[in-house]
Amino acid sequence: MATSKGTHDEPPVSPYSDLPEVVQDDFLPSYDSVVRNDLLRQTTAVRDDGRIDVDLNSRFCRTLSRFIPDVKTPLSELDTPSPQYCAELGGSPVSSWFPIKLNIVIQVVGSRGDVQPFVALGNELQKHGHRVRLATHNVFDSFVRDAGLEFYPIGGNPSELMAYMVRNPGLIPSLKTLRGGEIQRKREMVAEMLNGCWQSCLEPDLVSGRPFVADAIIANPPSFAHVHCAQAMKIPVHLMFTMPWTSTTAFSHPLANLKFGEKAGMSPETANYVSYSVVEWLTWQGLGDVINDWRKSIELEPVPVSEGPLLAETLKIPFTYCWSPALVSKPRDWPSYIDVCGFFFREPPNYTPPTDLADFLAQGPPPIYIGFGSIVIDDPETMTKILVEAVRQTGVRAIISKGWSNLGGVEEKNVFFLGDCPHEWLFAHVTAVFHHGGAGTTACGLLNGRPTTVVPFFGDQPFWGEMVAASGAGPHPIHHKRLNVQNLSEAIRFCLTPEAAQAAAGLALKMKAENGVVTAARSFHANLPLENLQCDILKDQPAAWMWKRGKRQIRLSKMAAGVLFQHLKVDPKKTYLNETKVIRIVNRRWDPVTGTTSALLGTSTDMAKATADVVMKPIRTYQQRKAADDAMNELARSPATGSRPATIPHGTAPHGRGCMSTAGALASASASGVGGFFKSYGRGFYLDIPLAVTEGFRAVPKLYGERVPEQEPVEDWQSGARVAGTNFVRGMSEGLSDLVVQPYKGGKEGGALGAAKGVGKGLLGMTSKTVSGICSLLAYSK
Repeated sequence: MATSKGTHDEPPVSPYSDLPEVVQDDFLPSYDSVVRNDLLRQTTAVRDDGRIDVDLNSRFCRTLSRFIPDVKTPLSELDTPSPQYCAELGGSPVSSWFPIKLNIVIQVVGSRGDVQPFVALGNELQKHGHRVRLATHNVFDSFVRDAGLEFYPIGGNPSELMAYMVRNPGLIPSLKTLRGGEIQRKREMVAEMLNGCWQSCLEPDLVSGRPFVADAIIANPPSFAHVHCAQAMKIPVHLMFTMPWTSTTAFSHPLANLKFGEKAGMSPETANYVSYSVVEWLTWQGLGDVINDWRKSIELEPVPVSEGPLLAETLKIPFTYCWSPALVSKPRDWPSYIDVCGFFFREPPNYTPPTDLADFLAQGPPPIYIGFGSIVIDDPETMTKILVEAVRQTGVRAIISKGWSNLGGVEEKNVFFLGDCPHEWLFAHVTAVFHHGGAGTTACGLLNGRPTTVVPFFGDQPFWGEMVAASGAGPHPIHHKRLNVQNLSEAIRFCLTPEAAQAAAGLALKMKAENGVVTAARSFHANLPLENLQCDILKDQPAAWMWKRGKRQIRLSKMAAGVLFQHLKVDPKKTYLNETKVIRIVNRRWDPVTGTTSALLGTSTDMAKATADVVMKPIRTYQQRKAADDAMNELARSPATGSRPATIPHGTAPHGRGCMSTAGALASASASGVGGFFKSYGRGFYLDIPLAVTEGFRAVPKLYGERVPEQEPVEDWQSGARVAGTNFVRGMSEGLSDLVVQPYKGGKEGGALGAAKGVGKGLLGMTSKTVSGICSLLAYSK
């Protein structure tokens, strides 16, 4: 088992550290009103290798650290441990049977190595009777269908995506990328994939035409649409990934380099936790506006800028990590709805090697394997020379995979350049593996007990390289830009040592006792809301409708509802959509200053847009009318059948009436802009801003470590009145009591100095809580 405390180094200043100053408005969102670009610039810098230097002494990091859970909390006070199914090793060919047959869509963005584990998961879910659709890039159509799964294309080109990620790891664009316009094409690709993911939840099968509506969503985080699709459809969503995506004190974000200054004032554990927030903020800054524009198209409100980062954590979305707990154990601060279940392995394919490969293997001792899979290498010729020369100097035999970069073109008797070949078969015939560090390739090599060297390019690859090194099964990773004949030769010699072979064999023994796919299926089923999902009549079908019969509510599947409708046992007017899992995104406030400022700027932006619409809407309306008139005139002038002139279609207005109609449409469009202005003004100054003030003051105690209780969602005037009354009573009572309680607690823990601090906390608590309580009567009761 290996653990890591993150990368805490002092790297040189990146030449791209001033990147936010040169980013054009077209490339980044315009709503970074609270966390400005200059604040993030002071916090982070992007290095040449795309990793992110996080300055822990910055104001942004210090502010985030105040919201980190106490890492010294006793284990008994943490969330309950993972259910027993996660501790079980191995398992039957089919995990414990799930009673309901669901339509499940699996949304995956990435390379074939990212898609392949979910193919294995889909096949496992099919054993439970589920209908499984895998939605991913168009190029994987045959790969998915050949595995027996339904396929839905979401667009996007994985080779372009991989090439972009190599040049811009972590979605942080370099100056060269910005000048070339590549970031804009990447954003367009993300928009296309968002639409594709939404359609994959609703559209019929493109081959058979069989209708499909998803009952649940499984997704990897880079698909980005998962939570939003689930919110719109009110169905459960479960995330699965091979890369740490959840904040933890155990290790830093795989893309972050933590820089401790003299005044950082935070422990390494807290710094690890903060690194996830910083990377999430940067990613959301680049894609948040694309996601929010798409949300409008599916009738969802935009996600507030403060909620977009770490959205899955805030909503407590179930998460399954697809790596072996023998390699990286589950961090102790991850809650029970997050599991580490083991790597996903597919059934080994039937494979017969071509004659030339079989002959090469038989001609000498087992070779090593070198390959970079779907990675697109900028200079494949130079890479080939490095690999061949290292093999020559170490005196080993090697199989080098050509991959997407088409390595090769060099004649060497001890080197065999290989095309496509399943790793499950190949790795059983080699002595060590050298690759890019994709989770699937890493898992396959370790399962076969092969010492491993990782040459990372981007993403989670450095993370896996460090984990392998920590286990003793390989050397520290060698970044592809630093790869040369000397360090590769040293890595080859390391992997051929008895110590590396013994460490790899120990890991393989533990991994063979696990069954990641079966355990992941258990994790998925265990986190489903069974009480809201099951039909009350046909127990093996999911409920789609709710029927209210007197005071009783009965959940009905589509089939049960159809039968009851047909036989007049149920009035369709008394049924409504069953909401299996309701997701509410609440705009949480950090403090009254940023909360009020954010609401004020948001209101000002909406009013400015509405003011512009007073002019722009009539222009757009005129252009649309003119285009329609031009098309009609063209139709009137076009030759008709025979020698008779073309006639104007029935219903076309005379010219004078058409002009009046156009003028009326223009006036109506302008009036809608005026209406939008007053609507934005009313909502902002009578709802959003008072609510921001109330919740901002309510959040103040978090700044000095006090827990602020959650409150029920406000959906109507009744729930609003309850929340207002509860917050008023709590605010007044706790605010006044803080004047006594806080100095007493401070004095008991820290003597006179603690008592003085307690007086300050008491005064601050009294002010914030009473103001929040009074304002809540106005903010929540509307």
